[in-house]
Amino acid sequence: MKRDKAIETIKELPAEFDLDELIERLIFIEKVDKGLKQLDDGKTVSHEKVKEVSKKW
Repeated sequence: MKRDKAIETIKELPAEFDLDELIERLIFIEKVDKGLKQLDDGKTVSHEKVKEVSKKW
């Protein structure tokens, strides 16, 4: 995660906030960014493949 993104996230929070809330938001943003990068890189699994795999559970 880039520092600018973390600073932007902090600025969006109210003047008083729980540290846990900040950490949860930063983790969420990082995971979304990672997922979008995987999408751009073509590292995805089709819906049909997920259905096949989940039937085996």
